[in-house]
Amino acid sequence: MIQRLVRGAPGIYSLPDEPVRALTNVRMDVCAFVGIAPRGPAREPFFETESARKPCAQGRTVTRSIAVPVESRDAYARLYGGFEGPGLLPYAVASFFDNGGRRAYVVRIVHEYLLPDGTPDVARNERGIARGMIAGLAASGGRRVWLRARNEGRWGNRLSARLSFKIRALPLPPADFYATELRVPVGVDLVQGSLLRLSLPGGVRTLRRIATLREDWQPTKGVKETWATFDASTVVPAERAELIEGMLAIDDGDGRSEVHERLGLSSDHPRWAATALLNESDLVYPSDDPCRPTGDPLARWIDADWEVVPSLPSYETTAFGVYSPDPTFSECEFEEASDRYGDIVPDDFFDDEWTLGDECPGNGIHAIAELSDAALLVVPDLYSPQALVPVESVLDEGGLAGAEFDECVVPPPTEKQEAPAEELDGLRLDPATDLDRIAALQGRLVELADLMQSFIVLLDVPPRLSQRRILYWRAKFDSAYAAAYHPWLKVARPEDKRDALILVNPSAIAAGIIARRELELGVPHGPANVIAAGVVNVEDRVSPARHDELHPTGLNVYLLERDGVRLTAARTVSQDPVWRQLSVRRLVTMLRRVIDRQMQWAVFEPNNAKLRADVRHMLEAYLRQLFLADAFAGAREEEAFFVRCDEELNPSAVLDQGRLIAEVGVAPAEPLEFIVLQIARDGNGSLAVTE
Repeated sequence: MIQRLVRGAPGIYSLPDEPVRALTNVRMDVCAFVGIAPRGPAREPFFETESARKPCAQGRTVTRSIAVPVESRDAYARLYGGFEGPGLLPYAVASFFDNGGRRAYVVRIVHEYLLPDGTPDVARNERGIARGMIAGLAASGGRRVWLRARNEGRWGNRLSARLSFKIRALPLPPADFYATELRVPVGVDLVQGSLLRLSLPGGVRTLRRIATLREDWQPTKGVKETWATFDASTVVPAERAELIEGMLAIDDGDGRSEVHERLGLSSDHPRWAATALLNESDLVYPSDDPCRPTGDPLARWIDADWEVVPSLPSYETTAFGVYSPDPTFSECEFEEASDRYGDIVPDDFFDDEWTLGDECPGNGIHAIAELSDAALLVVPDLYSPQALVPVESVLDEGGLAGAEFDECVVPPPTEKQEAPAEELDGLRLDPATDLDRIAALQGRLVELADLMQSFIVLLDVPPRLSQRRILYWRAKFDSAYAAAYHPWLKVARPEDKRDALILVNPSAIAAGIIARRELELGVPHGPANVIAAGVVNVEDRVSPARHDELHPTGLNVYLLERDGVRLTAARTVSQDPVWRQLSVRRLVTMLRRVIDRQMQWAVFEPNNAKLRADVRHMLEAYLRQLFLADAFAGAREEEAFFVRCDEELNPSAVLDQGRLIAEVGVAPAEPLEFIVLQIARDGNGSLAVTE
């Protein structure tokens, strides 16, 4: 590295190196999935105070949808559960990873209950979330300490939590104790809000919190001393002190558990229990008291200190969702959580209030609008063409029958089985009779993709359609930002309790294939002519003659062959032949992303000939790399791409407005026509890339 030194008064200074600017590819393999799961992040409550609430939180108590990244099937299962629900989301995500996907975003859909005036019905929305009270524990003001499941669903009914305390003696000599404070030796980790159990003369024990910490310089000793002030005087100095910290062990009854240690028992503590649960737990949140009316200041404990007694017993929660009787709240009735799958409707997948550029997070599929790296969208549960086969119960193989006849014996009573999961009745649409409605819902996905112009939505041709009806459905779409796949595919998963083949969206398998091809070969190479992993059979065995009719229309067909099920094409549903190939659309989208994100520095540079030359050289260097990677047609660079950023495009009238315009032309390997991107720096300090 070369350092540039400039001499000047009063000495020599080192100037920072000029940044090395170069354009590099961005990820285009990330897929967003939106669907139904038995558990997982969904409603995210706002815990900010009214004065600190973000603008996008005004008028909302929760965000209904949240996009969460996962990078493996195990990571998905840990957050969203297995295959026990009625939705296809877990099968779609598993198929994506089986076929080569490396990173996905998941948006879990739950139903939004509304009041007659159209505002959210908070009480009904919260009813699907299990809660439990830590019996015997109270916060200041007599508040009850409640916990709630991190997200809604029947899974929360199996939660349990146990609170215990760890007591650690502090190595403090008696001379360090005073009635209102104590001297903190070096190495003793006391923080504001720490709870101490002090032993007073005569065997009396009392609890004190550290209200403040201060540092005093002792000039006679030449040292700095730290002093901890109590929240109340002890009248007489203590003889010894013990630090008390909480430990909360949580178990969901399904193999997931977590332990939160060294918890503070005061809201001033850096590891205050409420704060630790908000930031660290995947299973629970602190909860308001459901037995008190909304807005009651005694319903919320997250800003109140826990009140414990000097003997410090261990506390254990009641079962989540089951209220522990208490004379004070005997009139309160609280229901257990339920899945409420049947209430979900297609409108829950969309956010009619969302607008492009909205600072508020969107709900449903609009939750992905803020994702900068999502390049694909799959919505496996947009509608439900048929119910999944029920989960098989595991029978006890042991019996009372033997080799000889004997006296009849009454078998022991069987354990009570959990009620079967609800079906997706609100999403049930039959392709034979509801094809237009299905296409209208899919059209809303395409509208968002066309508006955002940053990702491709992968559509599924509805199952069980005749050839004529498939072509009828196909005629409803014309977009370069959508691709369609047929037929639905049959998979069998060893970890699934359903003893049957499951029909899975072909778009989910296609998303994995697209991701794998991009990771192996790059975006310019078409994600087709690939055997689908994990697929056993096809729902519709397309004949060669039918395939010859479907392929020119832009439908991507899976064919059952001797070595497996092969994806035979990678086309968009655009009627424009320029955007016929999916690889072309994705290549140009990647170019737009790269230019838009990595050339923002140009906004802050002087608009002169040097800037135009820098922009031109940077773009040419990047396009040259793509040319060498066979992304473009043509034997020479001049036949493959061009970059213009000269005086002709930027006359004095443009420069006087503070604008800078550059044009990039590329000839993808298919089609051969040039596609032109225009880059414009406006006078208001923004950079825009248009086609």
